Amino acid sequence: MKNQMIFALAFLIAAHCGQASAQQFAKPEDAIKYRKNALFVMGQHFGRVGAMASGRVPMDAKVLADNAAIVETMSKLPWPAFVEGTDKGDTKAKPEIWKDAAKFKEASEKMQFEVVKLNVAAKSGKVDDIKTAAGAVGAACKACHDQFRQ
Repeated sequence: MKNQMIFALAFLIAAHCGQASAQQFAKPEDAIKYRKNALFVMGQHFGRVGAMASGRVPMDAKVLADNAAIVETMSKLPWPAFVEGTDKGDTKAKPEIWKDAAKFKEASEKMQFEVVKLNVAAKSGKVDDIKTAAGAVGAACKACHDQFRQ
């Protein structure tokens, strides 16, 4: 009896989470706006990291680590907003996102993986590691943009 109750509760929670994800955005344009804003904020903070990693601005370990942490958090946000109906409107998303969703997911996960490594490097303060990790994040972002952004 106890196992049946646990199973039923787990099923209800899973069903609710799936439903909540699908209903997260009232209109397609809300999802587009959300993902664009999440990507914009992530880009702004990554730009600060990149500027320090490339030597365009002086290295400040705390500022760099703070920005890398924000990039890591933001890197998780935009992907649920690539839902059905958001391929049209005020978006630069290519149709390939929906035609090859598995490849798009792989690209987003690659970027997130590289961002985690950047955050670790930023916390270490090791300049060479930071430069390498920032370059890998930049390459992952570019690869996704080249394939999936107009």
